[in-house]
Amino acid sequence: MSGLFDFLGIDPGIVIFIMLILCIILTIMVISGNMSLNRLEHKYKIFMKGSDAQSLEKSFVRKFNQIDRLYEAKEEHEHSINYIRKNFEVIFSKYGIEKYDAFDDVGGKLSFALALLDKNNNGLILNAVHSRDNCFLYLKEIVKGESYVMLSQEEVEALRKAVNFGFGEVDMEEK
Repeated sequence: MSGLFDFLGIDPGIVIFIMLILCIILTIMVISGNMSLNRLEHKYKIFMKGSDAQSLEKSFVRKFNQIDRLYEAKEEHEHSINYIRKNFEVIFSKYGIEKYDAFDDVGGKLSFALALLDKNNNGLILNAVHSRDNCFLYLKEIVKGESYVMLSQEEVEALRKAVNFGFGEVDMEEK
């Protein structure tokens, strides 16, 4: 081997010195890698142990069970919402009321016309006529916003309010 170094013109002491430096560098790299591996192993053990001494697997199982329960609850809620939505189609969701004096000798606007409509403007009008001696209640059917029976002026106004329910008058501030 010495003949090879002599042939190349390299001093064997320099080669040994370079090899020694490489060994020291490699030793430092191995120690550094080992320390990093130990830190990673320590973090892994903490991670797998969990915060309350339960394994990560148990935590996953618990979370998956919670997700399953949430999915079941979501299905029940969707069913309930569909049921409510179906029933909302036929409930009275719009109304209009018009108070008036039915007779000149009776004040206080005790008579009224009340229109109750669903979202398709189907429903009824209740007209309560109050006099000094009696109170009479009349019911008229409304189909698609119209009545087959002639309506009084107050009933027409109550029906108009109910049909336009939710649209409201535009305030001066909004203009």
